[in-house]
Amino acid sequence: MFNLDTQKNLNILIQGIVQGVGFRPFVYRLAHECYLTGWVNNSAQGVHIELAGQETDIQTFLKRLLDEKPSHATITNIHSSWVARREYDDFTIRHSDNTGDKSAFIMPDLAICPDCLQDILDPNNRRYRYPFTNCTHCGPRYSIIHALPYDRIRTSMWHFKMCDACLMEYRNPLDRRFHAQPNACPACGPQIALWDCEGNTIALEDDALLFAADAIKQGQIVAFKGLGGFQLLVDARKKSAVQRLRELKKRPDKPFALMFPTLDMARSCCDVGLSESSVLQSSAAPIVLLKCTNPSLIADNVAPNNPYLGVMLPYTPLHVLLMQELNFPIVATSGNLSDEPICIDEYEALEHLATIADVFLVHNRPIERPVDDSIVQFVDGELQILRRARGYAPLSLELTDTLPTTLAVGSHLKNTVAITHNDQLFLSQHIGDLNNTKTNDVFLQEIDDFKRLYDLTPEQIVHDLHPDYLSTQYAQKTGLACYAVQHHVAHVLAGMLDNRIDDAVLGVAWDGSGYGTDNMIWGGEWFVVHDSTVERVAYLSPFALPGGDSAIREPRRSAMGALYAIYGENLFEDYDVPLFRTFTKNERDVLKMMLDKHINTPLTTSMGRLFDVVASILNLCQVSTFEGQAARTVEYKAMKSNSTENYTFSFEDSVLDWRPMIQQVVRDRIDRVSSATIARQFHNTLADMIVRVAGSVGEEKVLLTGGCFQNRLLTEIANKRLRQAGFTPYWHHRIPPNDGGIAVGQIMAVTHQIKLKERVVCA
Repeated sequence: MFNLDTQKNLNILIQGIVQGVGFRPFVYRLAHECYLTGWVNNSAQGVHIELAGQETDIQTFLKRLLDEKPSHATITNIHSSWVARREYDDFTIRHSDNTGDKSAFIMPDLAICPDCLQDILDPNNRRYRYPFTNCTHCGPRYSIIHALPYDRIRTSMWHFKMCDACLMEYRNPLDRRFHAQPNACPACGPQIALWDCEGNTIALEDDALLFAADAIKQGQIVAFKGLGGFQLLVDARKKSAVQRLRELKKRPDKPFALMFPTLDMARSCCDVGLSESSVLQSSAAPIVLLKCTNPSLIADNVAPNNPYLGVMLPYTPLHVLLMQELNFPIVATSGNLSDEPICIDEYEALEHLATIADVFLVHNRPIERPVDDSIVQFVDGELQILRRARGYAPLSLELTDTLPTTLAVGSHLKNTVAITHNDQLFLSQHIGDLNNTKTNDVFLQEIDDFKRLYDLTPEQIVHDLHPDYLSTQYAQKTGLACYAVQHHVAHVLAGMLDNRIDDAVLGVAWDGSGYGTDNMIWGGEWFVVHDSTVERVAYLSPFALPGGDSAIREPRRSAMGALYAIYGENLFEDYDVPLFRTFTKNERDVLKMMLDKHINTPLTTSMGRLFDVVASILNLCQVSTFEGQAARTVEYKAMKSNSTENYTFSFEDSVLDWRPMIQQVVRDRIDRVSSATIARQFHNTLADMIVRVAGSVGEEKVLLTGGCFQNRLLTEIANKRLRQAGFTPYWHHRIPPNDGGIAVGQIMAVTHQIKLKERVVCA
């Protein structure tokens, strides 16, 4: 018997990822096993518990809570205090409390778990072949929630009333669907249908899935409403079907993602190690970039001239059932036109995708916000997230300081937004490039979502230094106190938070372009961050971009600007490299006039553009159809060589002069040295530039950041040479190295500004 004289009551608030992961059912069962009474509920701050019982039993509960918590749960803080003694007859799960400060973490969407997979494949199970099967260990979360705390009534599942059987599971503490908010079955949950391009119903329920599978087998394009939006599916083995998708989607060259029905089939096509296998089968189930080892298994236009394939496995019950019918790899690309956000509503999809898809496999569970597939790769054996979306978003990061509520609106490309609440930073999913009205609408919606979900009103806003970015213009129209942060400084600060670097670091920020404090286009920068200061200690010697933005789309223009910086007017008389022949004589004359007279030829220090220069000189890419295309061709060509040789460059007065290197590239090209050797030696030289500056600065920690360090080969060569020279390299892991991490860096800049009262990053 309990000794009432020694009974105590402990009030606990648990914060972290503790909603939507079966945490309350776990607490319920654990409390009963520890002979405790009281209650647990979801609150706007996390999970709230009150325990009543013997102190030794409470201590046992706390230890087991940490040791045995659900696999998807992450505890960041436990606040506890002894309170006045209250007696309870039992331990219960109370209704959620949505009052007070909203700081609970939102769980990302989770891939189907093994138990639910077994349910949908078991003919004797009542959920056999039911495409919306889930439990507390898997299923939709972020894509369906519209308010905190996380309860069914505050998700898009409120439309569906649970049947008696589902309700019994939901209320049974011993069932894994105990308080599983999206719980459903064929009798009470969402259903699928197959539509034609005019919205007429062709088939319902399982017949719809079977008809969709037949359409893919026949080479047709299926618009598929998935977890966070539509995908476009086509047989990856049929070149003509893939080409038709390219033409209709207006995506001539950019690689398509693939879905394989099984891990074994993915292994038959790609190099899948233990780490890659683990991530493919994880609850995040992202697209993983894998080296293709058997290209004959898919059409050669799935990923043209690319040694890597973006591979994922079925991650929802609907995907599993479809892929089981097909048993071959399919293209599974975003359901949109190029550069537009993915469609999330079936009627929106009819409007925008009817010119692409032959049929539409839809369902009636509403999607609250677009959540695209995440993309990851392994660099030096460690996971690096390139696009943070389904399975990884939203992301919560702990800050060292408490801020006024601050909204960061990110960059123009690969946009994400972030907002702070006390000492927490919440980063959104990948939104996309703010090049069109539709993506801008999603950008605005995501800001509103964050404000509504966390019941926050921003007190200040931070944006990029570039005045023409739509995100900058939005910030300046809010009427809030605005802070502008230089693009590449934001990259470095984001990388520092990712790696938890609190002291001095040399940040190497290389990308395509960012607005500099001198009105030049930066992109090949070295910064030292130390205490309150950020100092630009080195940069590439600038060269002209004839045509400005046109040069970003045409590497041959960047090449002309770089070669003009070397050879001047003689360039147009004495040299003959393939890129010249891509221009007409009249075009060359116009380019010469522009360069001679400095007309529409902005200067840049961009490493991304320097990659374009080499791609053009080697005739690998003269005109790009997607961002980073030219740089990728140079990386992939370099992978075919093992050369350890370097080209030369000079470093004086903070300027890295790349011109000797490019002169040697031109000479080697004329002398018919293989493009692979030239590309590899170019990479080697860039790594040596990093080491050279690190040696002159003397900071032991060197951080590699910016879009250029999505280049796995460059990052690994640089890491190796930095280690050999006695430095410690750091690179991105959780936060993308590209512009998807800019919002985080912007928040960090404001954090330092408030703390130190003085800074050099903000304008």
